[in-house]
Amino acid sequence: MQQATPARDVRQQILDTAQTIISGKGFSAVGLNEILAAARIPKGSFYHYFSSKDAFGEALLESYFRHYLEALDAMLQRPGLNGAERLMLYWQRWADTQATSDPEGKCLAVKLGAEVADLSEAMRGALVRGTAGVIERLAQAIERGVADGSVVVDAQAPHVAETLYQTWLGASLRAKITRNADPLLSALAATRRSLGLSPAA
Repeated sequence: MQQATPARDVRQQILDTAQTIISGKGFSAVGLNEILAAARIPKGSFYHYFSSKDAFGEALLESYFRHYLEALDAMLQRPGLNGAERLMLYWQRWADTQATSDPEGKCLAVKLGAEVADLSEAMRGALVRGTAGVIERLAQAIERGVADGSVVVDAQAPHVAETLYQTWLGASLRAKITRNADPLLSALAATRRSLGLSPAA
């Protein structure tokens, strides 16, 4: 395992600080000076770590999805739960985090997808790779749920996973527009139906 160096630590500090700020304001609305000031990094050092704001945005999304997928792996492999329970734990967590106004924990795919996909091919590529990783893991979790008998689906697991992920992206955007959690609650109910689960009590 590669040991962290001071330079790697500073680079990650910039990315971690930027994620919180950009989750609240968006990518284009945030200047580099604001990020560097919040991270307490000298203004002139940005280009030592990133060749451009575009490259920084790509690195930001790659860092976000790396941590997101690690957390998703842990959640979908949690011991003592069946496949359906693990999947619904994930969706419930999504609903809980996206229903608040706190930018901490907000989904960057939702926040930045529409904003940067037409502005930066590098960032669009990072979004493609990151979301594909999420869908792949959800498909595997659905297959495990089918195998243990806790999940019943009427299509191939990859198709169900992609449909559900797209449902949740849309519900999260709709929740931002309406400023209430109803779209997320609807997505939860639709997810239970798609997985062949009884309605929540």
